[in-house]
Amino acid sequence: MDLEQIMTALGLSDLQFSLAIIGFLIFISVAIINFKYARASRKAKVSSEYPADERSAREPSFGQSFSEVEERTEPSFGGIGISAAVTLESFSIDPRIDCVITLRFDEGISGSEILDDMKSWADMPATSSARWMCEGLNADIDAAEDWQALRPEVTYSELQLAIQLATRRGPIGVLELSDFCSRAQTLAETLGSQIDMPSVNAMLESAKELDMMAAESDIQLSINVLFDEATPGANFDALMRKRGFRLSRNGRNYEFFSNGVLIFTSAEIDPNAPVKQATLLLEVPLVSQDERAFERMLGEGIEIAQAAPGRLVDDNGINLTEAAVISIRQHLDGLYVNLEKGGVPAGSSTASRLFS
Repeated sequence: MDLEQIMTALGLSDLQFSLAIIGFLIFISVAIINFKYARASRKAKVSSEYPADERSAREPSFGQSFSEVEERTEPSFGGIGISAAVTLESFSIDPRIDCVITLRFDEGISGSEILDDMKSWADMPATSSARWMCEGLNADIDAAEDWQALRPEVTYSELQLAIQLATRRGPIGVLELSDFCSRAQTLAETLGSQIDMPSVNAMLESAKELDMMAAESDIQLSINVLFDEATPGANFDALMRKRGFRLSRNGRNYEFFSNGVLIFTSAEIDPNAPVKQATLLLEVPLVSQDERAFERMLGEGIEIAQAAPGRLVDDNGINLTEAAVISIRQHLDGLYVNLEKGGVPAGSSTASRLFS
């Protein structure tokens, strides 16, 4: 039976038949997109179970960056309730890394009304690592705080909605950003407010630029200590604790803190096997330059090598040279400058969000 006979049998005109075909193709496209995002979410969940410090030990060098990640899943809008987002998110909205949408009210609106109108946001697909936040401008001019997390009993004159433009998994995707903007527009109409919203295309470009900047600065440094003889696990544990390291919760890594802030860690070891090599790891963007983290990590490596005994080596087991160390220091200075220029100083809360 040809197309004309099918159309005649169904009683469809040319236009009706064409529209039916277009609708079917759109349905198939949406199904494919949903399948891809569901698959990406499963991969992201699996990969999150393995920490970054499981990477293989390397010489003090510049490690894997944004652009070198083998699989990158585009983050989508988080499927968490607005009350959970406001309560649990400890960061503030930052226009340097967030798409910010502002809603302005002619008259103050209570936080309870806003939260009630945002309950439907909890129904969004839970396939996201992109953080979104909400803050309100207290309508009370005598209030101690201006912008704050929404509270039901407070009245607000403005509302800011924001979604993070990039993470280590890459820039936000067009579907996620469009969906976020669409929901913000709907909320503005529901609340009868004015809305100040950047274009989706402009934010996508900002997301790409942010991701490119971060890719140049997402550096992990490592220092290897090769022991002359394999050290029993108990002896290694005692050595690390003596140097001020703490055993991590998983019992396979050691962490070095300064004033309550994590500075660097060890690569994962098997606590039930003799230790032949210890590797110290530093996530450069996550630690302030003022901490002199690389110098301190290098110093700890030297102390461990002297106590074990052992020696600092490169990835090929060759003794680490002073020339290599000098080169790393020079590159580090450039990295810190690059982060400052990008508005994301190393060790800042903004860097913590971006490089997560």
